[in-house]
Amino acid sequence: MLTLSEIKTGKVIKVGDEPYVVVRTDHHKMGRGGAVLKTKLRNLITGNMLEKTFQGNEKAEEAGTETKKTNFMYKDEDQAYFMDNGSYEQFSLSLEQIGEKQKFLKEGTDVDTLYFNDKPVAIDLPIKMDLKVVSAPPGVKGNSAGNVNKQVELETGAKINAPMFVNEGDIIKVNTDTGEYVARA
Repeated sequence: MLTLSEIKTGKVIKVGDEPYVVVRTDHHKMGRGGAVLKTKLRNLITGNMLEKTFQGNEKAEEAGTETKKTNFMYKDEDQAYFMDNGSYEQFSLSLEQIGEKQKFLKEGTDVDTLYFNDKPVAIDLPIKMDLKVVSAPPGVKGNSAGNVNKQVELETGAKINAPMFVNEGDIIKVNTDTGEYVARA
């Protein structure tokens, strides 16, 4: 069981019989009153958001999760398909479950998959990934004073802002958490 001080962003807790990841926490201590922790939670199975308030000595049950290395194979209109690196078992997750991370899924990428009750429920991409630029407008000469960016399209279909010197065909590092350009690879 987790106390108020142990419930932090990124922790996976059980609400009802479903796993929720803590997205945001806001801790308040009232003068003589007890502590209050307001949280925003995301259901790992359905993707629904929930706001829950924990008071005083209330505790939260940590969800029994397990992480395994898996390999992303391909995706279609509404599913992404993966293979367990240990057992070679294949499974799929809906693109709704994956959320914004689907923009950076590249075939053959190893990802960490979170399992709850022996079922895959969520993935974690590597924080930095090397992706190829497939479309980039040309840099305009004389438009390089300051921090000027342009929008480029990556091999996964994602569009991000990158510096003017990035050209079509370049391999760049992208932060998958923020969706920002990091450096040339």
